[in-house]
Amino acid sequence: MTDPLRIRPRRLRSTPAMRRLVAQTRLHPAELILPMFVREGATAPTPIGSMPGVNQHSIDSLKRAAVEAAEAGIGGVMLFGIPEKKDAVGSGATDPNGILNLATTALIDEVGDALVVQTDLCLDEFTDHGHCGVLDEHGRVDNDASLLRYRDMALAQAAAGSHLLGLSGMMDGQVAAVRETLDANGFTDTAILGYAAKYASAFYGPFREAVDSSLVGDRRTYQLDTGNRREGLREVALDVEEGADVVMVKPAMSFLDVLADAAAVSPVPVWAYQVSGEYAMIEAAAANGWIDRRRAVEESVLSIRRAGAEAILTYWAVELAGWLR
Repeated sequence: MTDPLRIRPRRLRSTPAMRRLVAQTRLHPAELILPMFVREGATAPTPIGSMPGVNQHSIDSLKRAAVEAAEAGIGGVMLFGIPEKKDAVGSGATDPNGILNLATTALIDEVGDALVVQTDLCLDEFTDHGHCGVLDEHGRVDNDASLLRYRDMALAQAAAGSHLLGLSGMMDGQVAAVRETLDANGFTDTAILGYAAKYASAFYGPFREAVDSSLVGDRRTYQLDTGNRREGLREVALDVEEGADVVMVKPAMSFLDVLADAAAVSPVPVWAYQVSGEYAMIEAAAANGWIDRRRAVEESVLSIRRAGAEAILTYWAVELAGWLR
């Protein structure tokens, strides 16, 4: 009979060098993407109370932060715009002089050769009702009318220079509509990130402060039910079929099973978004001395990578890249 103690897995955990050598999952700065907020009319960065260390930027401070991100070696940035005025159809989203489009051009000029400059293609920051689409006469989100606005947003963002459009609105057919419009207007090289499995999560709360959301009601009629695993995979397959270059699972940590499912079958890269609530929880617990901040940050992002994400949107992107380097 074989002595069971001849097999000792602990041998490969014996020293930091040994653990590093046999690590099965690793992080690299190029796999990290920094979400950034830019506010119309701002002259200086404004801290976001529920997200310590994260700011609403002016265009000037946005450019400085993007340079820092490029120097840290991360892969890209995702821009969210906060307009001074909102209306029912989100007019600021398609205005060439709107804050998101101006900021996009500014970043392309500043860091466009060093980072993938990405833009959020959604109406929620720009509408006075806070929904991701336009409303019909009964106050419901009108899927097909919203697609018309998305087409116009896609052209505005592509013209501003965006490398990749992040379609986060969760309207049926949004990837196909945007791809068709981009190709018909000569923007064949502009990539599409389909927020395919985006769930109606409780963990978006701090983000609402970050973008000054005016949401009335909730988004359960278009974002996925949090209990539905197979439906997430179905949405991923639909976005791939419609022409998405990358697909997204959001949030990350509450949906690692969905992320692993998607990574196992998707022919295109699969990314995940470590959302504002995930960030805020760790920051709050660390501030109270309940957890080791750096270890918790590293473990949380590594878990998303381990589940299959090939890139991760995280508010710790620059800081984490510094630790990795």
